[in-house]
Amino acid sequence: MSKEYTCLGMMSGTSGDGVDASIIQSDGLDKFTILKEKYYEYDEKLFRDYHDLKKKINSSNDLKKNSSLIKKLENTITIFHAKVVKDIIKEFDVDLIGFHGQTIYHNPNEKISLQLGNGNLLSQLTKKKIVFNFRQNDIKNGGEGAPLTPIFHKYLIKSKKIDLPACILNIGGISNLTLVHNLNNHELKSEDVGPGNCLINAWIQNHTNEKFDLEGRISKIGKINEIILEQALETHENNFQNRKNISLDTNDFDISFARGLSLEDGAATLTAFTAKIITSKISFLLREYNNQKIKILICGGGRKNNSLFELIKANSSKNLIFFNSDDFELNGDFIESQAFAYLAIRAVLSLPISFPSTTGCNSPCSGGEIVEI
Repeated sequence: MSKEYTCLGMMSGTSGDGVDASIIQSDGLDKFTILKEKYYEYDEKLFRDYHDLKKKINSSNDLKKNSSLIKKLENTITIFHAKVVKDIIKEFDVDLIGFHGQTIYHNPNEKISLQLGNGNLLSQLTKKKIVFNFRQNDIKNGGEGAPLTPIFHKYLIKSKKIDLPACILNIGGISNLTLVHNLNNHELKSEDVGPGNCLINAWIQNHTNEKFDLEGRISKIGKINEIILEQALETHENNFQNRKNISLDTNDFDISFARGLSLEDGAATLTAFTAKIITSKISFLLREYNNQKIKILICGGGRKNNSLFELIKANSSKNLIFFNSDDFELNGDFIESQAFAYLAIRAVLSLPISFPSTTGCNSPCSGGEIVEI
């Protein structure tokens, strides 16, 4: 009988607005129970400090130039996570913690994926076993370090007995798709498929005091500028047509093409751009399945943007049937934090968390640095 661990997973995604925390009990295989989940929002200063620093970092040279700021922010982010740990484990003690950290720079061409988060410091502050730095082993083994969640997505699809082939589309700052066409881990397929919330959020933050377009209400009343949209899509296609990468970073996209538009029209045009990129890539990835009905479960914050959700459905072929993950009793706000708890358990058991078909690594590999108490 396989051993089960109680693990806290903490995920702070590319939207950079806070930490999703999930306590699970699992064996890293097919046993899985959710014990507690909670969201912890960054305070205004931490939110601004992160986004201001991220804007300065567009290359590995920028990492060197800003090394002291990066170190300082990493300590602040780690201390914030320690406070999360102390709050959420009052009710459930945990055997270990999966600590993703906050991505500040991801560039697969340079073989760099840097997450801010000091596992050793977190272990000292919490007196817990920590698994962190999940992406480095994959990169050392020829992978891009992302996406890492497909093995967990496969478990979710299997647990809900969803007919195969089936997909999970996570819309965070960046959007990624996992395709499960059978239950063989080695045949999982996954890829980042475009921007998610990053462009819409950036536009809203630049033009209002809000952090995102709540339920897509602002874009809903705006008008899509079709000329600007077509030009932006053409530019995107020219820039990306020879790109072989599986993974993306928010730095791969920017909102400059919407400059000069009103708040509402800019939001509408950026939402349409995001939907077109996502659906075009999904259509390409699922081209072998044109005659099969495929269920696609959407999770992440983007599933709450009704304008984006509707445009994704409208732009997709009729054989693709989209659902909110919540329709299957899967809380779409916490799938990523659950995943990093699950991956931490797999790391402790030396089970693979990435595969050639998901990250491009040379062979299935485990990952994560482990800090013992």
